[in-house]
Amino acid sequence: MMKQQQIPSQLATTKQEFEALTLPHMDELYATALRLTRREKDAEDLVQDTYLKAFKHFDQFERGTNCRAWMFRILTNTFINAYRRRVKEREILDKQQSGQLANFFFSKEDAERDADPVQAIAMSGLSDDVKKALDEIPTDFRVVVVLSDLQDFSYKEIAEIMDTPIGTVMSRLFRGRRLLRSRLEEYARREGFISPEFMPVSVGI
Repeated sequence: MMKQQQIPSQLATTKQEFEALTLPHMDELYATALRLTRREKDAEDLVQDTYLKAFKHFDQFERGTNCRAWMFRILTNTFINAYRRRVKEREILDKQQSGQLANFFFSKEDAERDADPVQAIAMSGLSDDVKKALDEIPTDFRVVVVLSDLQDFSYKEIAEIMDTPIGTVMSRLFRGRRLLRSRLEEYARREGFISPEFMPVSVGI
């Protein structure tokens, strides 16, 4: 009877180190993935792909550096390179089949249906008005706003995560916040964040 193949000790050690460094960031990664993809299943797939890529390239991670930022860079690049294209393809397919916009792919009701505790954490603290406004922002701006205002990354960290100049990060964040503000004026007045006399600023995309 053949003995069960044993995992090499070096691989086991690497796996343990990988899990110790990356698993503490899983909830944050899922929260961000949910805000980027706007759909629970897509967020789960995005996080799974992120961890698979991270483990595959774990030898490239420089020990002692910011593992959280490294994981977010993988997630962000994976989303930009693959998921935005996949969502667009799915929109086109749905249009061809039904003749309507595929807005159900991004609906709040779909994302919140059968919500689990992790999803509840990811969505907590954001009112329906803010979620809706954030979902309406173009992807390039939404990514920066989520990384800065929800995950508290610095300009420098976001620039490294997105492989983008700091000036571009600052510009996109400024534009993204203006887009949010233009969509949240009524909500902000109601909640007392701005005065009733505040005059809206015209913002184009």
